[in-house]
Amino acid sequence: MAANWMRRTALVAACASAALLAACGSSTTESAITPDRFIAFGDAYSDLGQKGSRYTVNNGSVNNWTLQLASHYQKTLAPVSSGGLSYAQGNARISAQPDAAGDASTPTITAQIDSFLAGKTFGANDIVLLNGGISDLIAGMAAVRAGTLSSTDFVAQARLNGQALAAQVRRLVAAGAPHVVVSGTYDLGKTPWATAIGQTALLNEASSRFNEALLVAINDLGSNALYVDAAYYVNLYTSAPGVYSFTNATSPVCTSVDPGPGIGIGASQINSALCTSNTLVAGANVDQYVFADSVYLSPSAHRQLGTYAYDRLRARW
Repeated sequence: MAANWMRRTALVAACASAALLAACGSSTTESAITPDRFIAFGDAYSDLGQKGSRYTVNNGSVNNWTLQLASHYQKTLAPVSSGGLSYAQGNARISAQPDAAGDASTPTITAQIDSFLAGKTFGANDIVLLNGGISDLIAGMAAVRAGTLSSTDFVAQARLNGQALAAQVRRLVAAGAPHVVVSGTYDLGKTPWATAIGQTALLNEASSRFNEALLVAINDLGSNALYVDAAYYVNLYTSAPGVYSFTNATSPVCTSVDPGPGIGIGASQINSALCTSNTLVAGANVDQYVFADSVYLSPSAHRQLGTYAYDRLRARW
């Protein structure tokens, strides 16, 4: 047992070192591709302000991982609602409706891709960014807490949803997308939300099963698809926050309470889409917090994750 623990400790240490290199953008690998466009599909984790604000601290900084990744190539990305190519929208589920907050008008990730393919095609140097799963896990947990879904079925549903996101990766590749960067869910068991509702273990298991199913189902798409392990990186944020210049990995920096359904975790909860520099914990340094609200990440967490994604991308293509 001691030997196994030591091997795991050594592996974690090695991974942490690798992640530090990625966070600093220190890889010496030169990217062989010069992207013409970035195109994004997903949920709140990738939403660039489809309804005017992002699910993080809206303080004018580069505060989303997709923006940070694109900026490394001197490219920009904007929501479709303002003429850009980011279709990602808060609370969007992969294919089910209503969304995590009960709104049936929010386009699913599948519908977002439908919208792009209806009138546009992919170019040889396009980079597609895709995420999903967080809203489906939030909706599933709501059903568990309401007593309409068992814990076992919740985990099984998470696995099926991972396969559903993989099907969208395959669909994009079949439609001509040459480079698809896909991010599953980070471990929602590490979020302040999970702690508040006493469901850290169940959300950890469901998040893991989602990502495992996604990875298995896209394993043969290596030349076209790149998996960016957000769960791995956010786990590092929460297990060794000081290494990433964080001092708080357990509570939100925002105080912007939404009286409505907000991000889907219940009424009268903090919703970072309403968060600005004026709605922060008194005296807080926003860059020292991992979480903006009880689910979604702070600007610094997004930036570091975006640089990690860039490092992974240029090492692959």
